[in-house]
Amino acid sequence: MRAQSVKGQGRKIRHLRIRKKVEGNHAQPRFSIYRGNRHIYVQIIDDTKGNTLVSASSLSPEIRDKIKGFTLDTAKEVGVLLARKAKEKGIEKVVFDRGGYKYHGKIKALADAARTEGLKF
Repeated sequence: MRAQSVKGQGRKIRHLRIRKKVEGNHAQPRFSIYRGNRHIYVQIIDDTKGNTLVSASSLSPEIRDKIKGFTLDTAKEVGVLLARKAKEKGIEKVVFDRGGYKYHGKIKALADAARTEGLKF
């Protein structure tokens, strides 16, 4: 195992603790978030099959030109994009997996934007 900062290890431990309880299935897939320093990535995953059903990120071509930097607005745009893609695939209800991150700031903005577009969690 590579040496990491204490902060990084804490997030991984929190994420594993969350993943013990949160599992997506066909009826209610998992809404998973990964947040880097410069970008945010979101997937909707069916854990029973191990398939990614829908994904979006701040690097997605649909929103790449609209955004500048990694701000709250970026997170909101990614949330809206993912919710629209999910609606097209017929996904309305998901289980939220915050990935060990605190539920505030960019994570909260992304989740709220997805909810306003019609995703239920």
